Amino acid sequence: MPTMVQVLGALTPLWIPPSDFLLHPVLAAVRRRPDFRPQPSEVARLIEVPVRSLLDPSLRRTATRKVSGTDRAVPYFDVAGHVVWGATAMILAELAHVWQDVA
Repeated sequence: MPTMVQVLGALTPLWIPPSDFLLHPVLAAVRRRPDFRPQPSEVARLIEVPVRSLLDPSLRRTATRKVSGTDRAVPYFDVAGHVVWGATAMILAELAHVWQDVA
């Protein structure tokens, strides 16, 4: 499978405060859908959407959440009725921005 993967580029590294990890998102393409095998203790669900749907501004919303004891406006994506927020939403927002620039 690794020979089928074409790395397109890296997105901005993102520090995740709760885990103290530095995440390095990489954008890659494959010719066919991978056989996903999510780790159940790490992945709540797998949600597949076309990249172009991430460009739809109606999917981007904001909710108020407590962050470090303070109410903050937190951006999220409403994807097929699922709230996608936090680091994942930040990565998707950057991907959508990059995608618009090259599309």
